[in-house]
Amino acid sequence: MNKHDFLVDEIRHLDITRFDARPLIDMYADMAFQARNLAGAARIFNLMQADRDCAVILTLAGSLVSAGLKDLIVTLIEHNMVDAVVSTGANIVDQDFFEALGFRHYQGTPQVDDNVLRELAIDRIYDTYIDEADLRVCDMTIAEIAATLPPGPMSSRAFIAAMGAHLDRVGVRSERSIVHAAWRKGVPIFVPAFSDCSAGFGLVHHQWHHPGRCVSIDSVADFRELTQIKLAVPDTGILMIGGGVPKNFVQDVVVATDILGEERPMHKYALQITVADERDGALSGSTLKEACSWGKVDTTHEQMVWGEATLVLPLLASDAYHRGAWRDRPARALNGLFESALVPA
Repeated sequence: MNKHDFLVDEIRHLDITRFDARPLIDMYADMAFQARNLAGAARIFNLMQADRDCAVILTLAGSLVSAGLKDLIVTLIEHNMVDAVVSTGANIVDQDFFEALGFRHYQGTPQVDDNVLRELAIDRIYDTYIDEADLRVCDMTIAEIAATLPPGPMSSRAFIAAMGAHLDRVGVRSERSIVHAAWRKGVPIFVPAFSDCSAGFGLVHHQWHHPGRCVSIDSVADFRELTQIKLAVPDTGILMIGGGVPKNFVQDVVVATDILGEERPMHKYALQITVADERDGALSGSTLKEACSWGKVDTTHEQMVWGEATLVLPLLASDAYHRGAWRDRPARALNGLFESALVPA
């Protein structure tokens, strides 16, 4: 078998505008367990959409784009349903930007000989395949973008804005792109652990070949800029998919405002979709009620949903899209809070 025998059936991205989850969510409200929890989360997400003083921050962890959720996230951005994104690097670079360059993720199976995949330079994410050669192109594109920017430290937000500008200039080679849609809407994307993805390889290459005149990513600048957003808006709501660094990062900004002597209220609304368990003390499973003890989340409007994101998030997002509380919601274009994004000439 050769590489092309494995890379056949593409992952297709789900479109929340094509189905209406409202009847199901309404029935879930009268059920129990995670069905009722999801209905509660849908109610709170719609409150966020209706609250014109609330900036909605979406956090992403796990391999969501490669699983087929890219178009869902783009729809939320394009319809002003989220105002900022905090993500792991894989979703933004290895998966979304990767597809925007013209590459694809493919349906596979975990019941495969991974030694064979390694010989063929195919990378596996559970039941999804990626061509390693395509990922190398993604790595080097990041290096090329870095070489066009003024040397020195910059936030991941600013670098991702430069990625969006690059896609606008060369053309998006997929139907939709999170990075490009966010750039067009002025929606900031933060990746606090930016080197922990394909971008890391590209930036290592860039710094190795441009010693003394290279770009670096300043994670403290990310923290400061996200704190600036918290300072600039009356209230905030968070929709957290998975946990990890994005989850803690977005919750910590409330404490940061206090440290700066500019105290702001806890996140007014908070939702988390996760499969993690809280009993080992790990952050991804820590409840929103626990976050309240740290002064991060108000528990008046909070809901944990224990479920896998590819099953749960489409129902939540479709319900909110079709109820339409987002209509006439202002486009905050929060990238405008910062100095003009550093983009290639």
